[in-house]
Amino acid sequence: MVVQQYRDGGGARAVRALAVAGVIAVTAGCFGGDGESGASDGSGRRSVAADRPLDLLGQAADVLVEAGGAETRTSMETAAGGTRVTIRAQGAYDFRRQMGRLKVVLPEDAAGADGHRPITELLAPGALYMKNRGAGVPDDKWVRIDTTTLKDGNLLTGGVTDPMAAAELLRGAADVTYAGKSELAGVTVHHYRGVADLGRAARAASPQSRGALGAAAKGFSKDAVPFDAYLDEDGRLRKVRHRFTFSSEGAEVSVVSTLLLYGFGLPVTVTLPDEDAIYTGEIRQG
Repeated sequence: MVVQQYRDGGGARAVRALAVAGVIAVTAGCFGGDGESGASDGSGRRSVAADRPLDLLGQAADVLVEAGGAETRTSMETAAGGTRVTIRAQGAYDFRRQMGRLKVVLPEDAAGADGHRPITELLAPGALYMKNRGAGVPDDKWVRIDTTTLKDGNLLTGGVTDPMAAAELLRGAADVTYAGKSELAGVTVHHYRGVADLGRAARAASPQSRGALGAAAKGFSKDAVPFDAYLDEDGRLRKVRHRFTFSSEGAEVSVVSTLLLYGFGLPVTVTLPDEDAIYTGEIRQG
């Protein structure tokens, strides 16, 4: 149900995301309030956190790799033409293998009167697999997409920002400010606000992520991606919210993607489908 179509001409790039509704959406703040308090508890952690933001954010992806697996919840939202659509997903991700399994739930108003079953998505380096895709794809078949060929690098296409890509984007962080310490799901977190440069992030990314992020750096109408990131006392990324901008039908559209991570150390098993389970026929466009 989620497709991206880009047309390049005269420097303009048009995008159509999420079949049927034509937009991708996420509930910003659906994981709770920011709790942006600048107060310090006297432990000295605040000054350390405030003095080393670029180092901490640049290492966030590496820290997640050390942590291994984690549970994740995501949301993606936008508003276009007075219509707001929200896509939510939940699952688990292995940062060492850069593979994950998510169940993506489309909003009822975008799915149509008969509704749509949740889409199962498998994330792997350079690839996105979708089942229950709809649009003429048989129920027992998977759709495979080469994310290095997507103009958004799969930051938006699947209705889910790949968790590793979301963390790798922080390698391109600049203009970072420390917004204080707060609590998220019972965990103390440090809040950083800044802007990530897609090109810089792609150059600094791990080899597995570099191709997709490099495609995104060329495909978006703006390289600058504002973000809010929340790291725990061990430097693990607990929550990140990115604001992407692209041009659609001549109008500029902003998409807010939010990722929440918890349950670190969880063993994650992802089995990719066999070649005979991959659909190779035509996908109907909504």
